[in-house]
Amino acid sequence: MSLNAAAAERMKAASEKYEVKLSVAHYRRAQPMFLKIRQLLAEKAIGDVRFAQLQMLQPPNPVLIAASETNWRVDPAISGGGLFHDLAPHQLDLMIYFFGEPAALPNFNEVRTGQGIALNQSKSSTADDLVTGQILFKNGVVFNGMWCFSVSEEDKTDLCEVVGSHGKIRFSVFGSKVTFIKNGIEEELIFDPIPHVEQPMIQQVTAYFLNQADNPCSAEQAILSMRLIDQFTS
Repeated sequence: MSLNAAAAERMKAASEKYEVKLSVAHYRRAQPMFLKIRQLLAEKAIGDVRFAQLQMLQPPNPVLIAASETNWRVDPAISGGGLFHDLAPHQLDLMIYFFGEPAALPNFNEVRTGQGIALNQSKSSTADDLVTGQILFKNGVVFNGMWCFSVSEEDKTDLCEVVGSHGKIRFSVFGSKVTFIKNGIEEELIFDPIPHVEQPMIQQVTAYFLNQADNPCSAEQAILSMRLIDQFTS
């Protein structure tokens, strides 16, 4: 949404002051694959969710990052951080979309909804290239995430696993397959590529701007993931 949560808060305040609509482009919320995962969770297809764990392991200059003339994504002055700041917002927003609002963590002097570690291991830029993060959601779901952008090509991984009391759901945030496992039976759901990945969200935002639908991703919702990003990396 912005370089940091403080800037996102200013955007929200400005939209309210001038009475203009603000929607944030977390476009995966509107894609069929993630709508299906959300439906499965809401229906308790894997029982009560216990925890979610995510691994995003990529080599330097991963192919899933769009090429640009300058590598601005690893310049914190422009991007707010490194590749974690580029990719993790989509992943963390999905966790909020699936599980709701994060809870305040105990044993902190200030209010924190997440905690983590951020390191610059490869020293290939000034940005962190390894980040870990933990979240406790108000519904009791625990999230653990690991992002590393300096592994070998052979070790690259994009995997999120949601574990419930009766099964699990596995998927790639940047892929097209969902694996649903219950009572030892495995089922694969394959989703067709979307020609324009943001089109479903654009349609929802357009309807919101025309007063025909609710806001598909409000500033209040997007600020939750911005705060987590700041807390993981501070």
